[in-house]
Amino acid sequence: MTDLWSGRAELYRNAPEQREGEDLDRIVEWARGAKTALDVATGGGHVARRLREAGIEVVSADPAPGMKPDVICPAEHLPFADSSFDLVVTRIAPHHFSDIALAVAEMARVAREQLIVEDTLYVSEAVEEAERLRDPTHVSSYSEHEWRSFLEAAGLEIEAVELHEKRHPLEEWLARTDTNEQDSARVRELLAHQIAGDEFVDHKLLLRARKR
Repeated sequence: MTDLWSGRAELYRNAPEQREGEDLDRIVEWARGAKTALDVATGGGHVARRLREAGIEVVSADPAPGMKPDVICPAEHLPFADSSFDLVVTRIAPHHFSDIALAVAEMARVAREQLIVEDTLYVSEAVEEAERLRDPTHVSSYSEHEWRSFLEAAGLEIEAVELHEKRHPLEEWLARTDTNEQDSARVRELLAHQIAGDEFVDHKLLLRARKR
């Protein structure tokens, strides 16, 4: 799967809904005061870029070499000592993690103060089916209740929760993962209630939590 994601790297670096957004602005705002940060599953590197622009020393991590992270590793096995970073962030990536509870525990372990997590909000099994048809590396999206449980189990206290709308140009969104014609038709059928004109609309859950 890492080879697959390496091949998608440039597309994710250039995708407008990945490069910018109110959600990304909020992450930067919440990161104020941190001197060091780890960007887990950095993907196109947008969180790392924005935090560096804000004057924070950032290490980026990703299992796919093509994403050009500073450190190649999965979220479930972070090769850092306990409390290595003031802040740990992961943005729109946890739905790919093979073991979400372990990944959250690892991120909490290496965070000294704060963890910021953003991911697609769970809607229904129909939407999950569409996500997997479009991208077989999709494991699962989670509800707010599930996210609260993951974070609390890792010893974190939730300080803020927000919901951010994301609009994706539908054809580009499907093409980014080389979705074939038959699967694309089924995805459109399953997501009909979330398609507005030529855009697919979903919501990202953004949570800020602090070490107890």
